[in-house]
Amino acid sequence: MLAMTKQSLFQKATRGADKGTILFRDGDLGATMYVLQSGRVRIFTEAAGETKTLAFLEAGDFFGEMAILNNKPRTASAEVVENATMLEIDGEMLEQMVRGNSEISLRLIKKLAHRLDNANALIDMMIQQDPKSRVILGLSREAEFHGEIQEDGSVLVPLDHAQLAEQVGLPPGEIENVLKRMQRLGLIESTDDGFRVKDRLRMHEFLDFLRNRS
Repeated sequence: MLAMTKQSLFQKATRGADKGTILFRDGDLGATMYVLQSGRVRIFTEAAGETKTLAFLEAGDFFGEMAILNNKPRTASAEVVENATMLEIDGEMLEQMVRGNSEISLRLIKKLAHRLDNANALIDMMIQQDPKSRVILGLSREAEFHGEIQEDGSVLVPLDHAQLAEQVGLPPGEIENVLKRMQRLGLIESTDDGFRVKDRLRMHEFLDFLRNRS
């Protein structure tokens, strides 16, 4: 009976959203969070007429939880970039889930800690003045937090050149020379699916070399 109740609850909370749908905007008051079941969602901010992508979320990710945990306005916007299905969970439902399932509580804590690490990596990247350092840190951050580990141990970062440029806050033309140099050194490979980071350790060693030289 309990399983049926939970199943009914989740079915009631499930919603679909087409590509281009804005789920919420920075500054909105939020009463719900989302658990992405399929599709893809972009988290972004807008300031001074510029848009900054913070993350691309995949199935299994959740977002929007801070608005119902601290009762404050949204701090970023969310847009569906691939047709999606998701659970839309309000504060009462989240409380029931956390009280009734310690695994959910632990997952939430781990996810929030992971998100804090991600935010710190983003800050470290954005304070860099050197484009080379910013691109390297940007790729490293994406590889760690959103990358797809390949059979050979490399990590696929599913971004194209324009998306990477937006992530690191630089014009597309300005990152091309950096990417070409990294490819010549065998640090990355550009593929149809994104950038394949061959060895994050070597990439950071290259970053240390650049910093020590300057």
